[in-house]
Amino acid sequence: MPFFLIRLLDIRTRWHALILISAAAVLIVVGGVVFAATQHLPVTTGWYWAITTATTVGYGDVTPKNASGRFVASVVMLTTIPLLAGAFAVMTGSAVVRGVRKLLDVGARFPEGSYVLVLGAHPAIPVVLKELGSAGDAVILVADVDPSSVPHHVHLIKGDPTSEEVLARGHPERASRILIAGENDGDVLVSAVLVRQEAPDVPITALVGSSRLVPALKDLGVLQVLSPDDLTGHTVAKGLEAPHAGELLMQLVRGQEHRLVEHRVGADEPPRLLSAVRAERRELVLGVVSDAYVSLGVADDPEVRPGDLLLLVEPNGHHARGHHHGGAEHVATGAPSTHAAAGPEDVGRRDDR
Repeated sequence: MPFFLIRLLDIRTRWHALILISAAAVLIVVGGVVFAATQHLPVTTGWYWAITTATTVGYGDVTPKNASGRFVASVVMLTTIPLLAGAFAVMTGSAVVRGVRKLLDVGARFPEGSYVLVLGAHPAIPVVLKELGSAGDAVILVADVDPSSVPHHVHLIKGDPTSEEVLARGHPERASRILIAGENDGDVLVSAVLVRQEAPDVPITALVGSSRLVPALKDLGVLQVLSPDDLTGHTVAKGLEAPHAGELLMQLVRGQEHRLVEHRVGADEPPRLLSAVRAERRELVLGVVSDAYVSLGVADDPEVRPGDLLLLVEPNGHHARGHHHGGAEHVATGAPSTHAAAGPEDVGRRDDR
């Protein structure tokens, strides 16, 4: 049970608790051996006695019979009991502090570097937050949700993202990417308008329920408009067409051994056909983005020109985030990637108080 609780702690608190518990375990093992030797008992009986003593259970069926045994018992009691009490105090104290911080909306620290800004509540958001956390992205969530439901690595700004004052606390102009969701399409549109005022150049992805909102969002410069219901429906349909297609798609967006990345073709690279690019690169080339249009290169063989984006699948750790090489920009987008989810049918592509 203690080791299960330790896994729920942050790294620093977990390390402190492990040190205390490990020290207590060593004293229990050594104390049990010495006690057994002084009382002429089996070692297993000595360990049993040490455990019941350290946990303050004290059944009384095994007791010291001489001065040596009483000395060992005193040492075990004066060391292991405080150590175990300290370990549990560290664990419970950390849990209490985390709960209080979430209740007061002062949980995770506001990221100092780049981060992904997520606006609004949507059934798909918990999965998105989990995947972004697995990819190592700093995340800020602006939504009117229960703080206890938000992962500890996410900085929550509790409030309505359609409020200009609440949205400003997320500093959208400093975000590397923005995801806009909401309980309805009206909230998504309002948030998109406010975001464009604050951050005119930040790439935006929007989750909508109806395609009727797409033209308005495209006029606002939203890079990519997705419908979770459509994505789910298409995935299921492809799974019915080919039995393993659905599993392949899930491996693509959920696999932890790889990342989906975008590679911007450098200005010094000559135009080439997509098939030639695929033959040259070691990574799996899914397609190319040219003028906000995504092509898989199945029905045709498009030309890849400087400034286009290649959608790649590469092993985790193959490149650092934001690494530049060969005159081209190579940006890891994580798994799942909102950019990789686009297809030809898509229309385009800690609170400082």
